[in-house]
Amino acid sequence: LKLKPAALTKVTYHDSCYIGRWRDSYGGPREILNAVPGIQVQEMDLNKRQAFCCGAGGGRMWMEEHEGKRINIERTDQALATNPDTIAVACPFCMTMFDDGLSHRGAEGVLLKDLAEIVAENLATIPAETESDAAAAE
Repeated sequence: LKLKPAALTKVTYHDSCYIGRWRDSYGGPREILNAVPGIQVQEMDLNKRQAFCCGAGGGRMWMEEHEGKRINIERTDQALATNPDTIAVACPFCMTMFDDGLSHRGAEGVLLKDLAEIVAENLATIPAETESDAAAAE
């Protein structure tokens, strides 16, 4: 894939339980983000193997917390501490939990995107092959 440059953007990536700890895959998502010119990848203090769950991998999406801080709010606060323009996730559970966390914190200025969205937004268009190009190739 060819990627076009993005506007200079600070992106904080959240390691999901399913891709990270369950599949032991930490480099791939960062390689993808780093392949987009203009994106500056930032790390939360707790990342990769030490990443903090957003809560939905443990089913917290369907539970109410009655003591302490909700787990997704804690993880959202950790992401916001990096002062990102965008928080990137690669899991629909994480998307829901961070969306709730950002709304709870009133962080309307911070975008939340799936990794696939970032790639799709930055795909470079390749000009269609013209008849003369096709004839020259023969």
